[in-house]
Amino acid sequence: MAAAAAAAARCGRDPCGALCPLLAYLSVGYADYAVLAHVLPGPALRGSPWCPFHAVTFNLIVLLLLACHTRAVFADPGERRPPPPPARPFTGTGLPVSRCEAYRPPRAHHCRVCHRCVRRMDHHCPWINNCVGELNQKYFIQFLFYAGLASAYAAGLVLVAWLGPAGGDGAENHVQTAHCIVLLLESLLFGAFVTVVFYDQVVSIITDEPAPEQLRGRGLKEAKRPRGCRAKLALLQEVFGRGCVLGWLFPCSCGTPAGPAYTPLPACDV
Repeated sequence: MAAAAAAAARCGRDPCGALCPLLAYLSVGYADYAVLAHVLPGPALRGSPWCPFHAVTFNLIVLLLLACHTRAVFADPGERRPPPPPARPFTGTGLPVSRCEAYRPPRAHHCRVCHRCVRRMDHHCPWINNCVGELNQKYFIQFLFYAGLASAYAAGLVLVAWLGPAGGDGAENHVQTAHCIVLLLESLLFGAFVTVVFYDQVVSIITDEPAPEQLRGRGLKEAKRPRGCRAKLALLQEVFGRGCVLGWLFPCSCGTPAGPAYTPLPACDV
């Protein structure tokens, strides 16, 4: 209940955070409908013994996608909850300042949408109506992975349906073709988008540099900020846990989290 109330409050502060998840659910729902009702029953696939396999596999990917998205939406991203200050500082105009003046641990950043400090925050994502931070980045990356996988799977099924033999009357073929075109366009556009974001997230992990630090680092290059050499696997374990690598594919705890290693950085707002 507390997580749902927090998500509703974020929607009030960011209307885009309410629209984008709804758009994502509608897109996934249509893709599932188009695959099950128009692509798989088509002449090219309905007679194949692989048709039930494709139906089960695609729905399994969709279920994992929705589960990961739900975890990313309602999970605590790593909020830092400092004690409330006795009084808010004021500017010379008599208005309270909007910048967060609370103490933040190293590598924590302030989100201007959520009005909170998040440990190892990467960015605020309207597609999950939440910040992407230390504790939910795993679920966000899993959502991107399964969204890209579902897009590629749907596009592949459409191509198989088009390359296979035609059948049925003209009206049936026209309806199937229309849904195949819409599904293919949706898969290509959404798949390309999540692939780019997925790549950016993985790079930020293996380089140990979330988005705010990448922006801040441009001004710190002259200072030659030390970063040290750390194994990429250890950096991935900080996000996905120390358990079996196959367990990284599921939206649940995977062994004992390795825990992030913080290095002192200047505080900055994003």
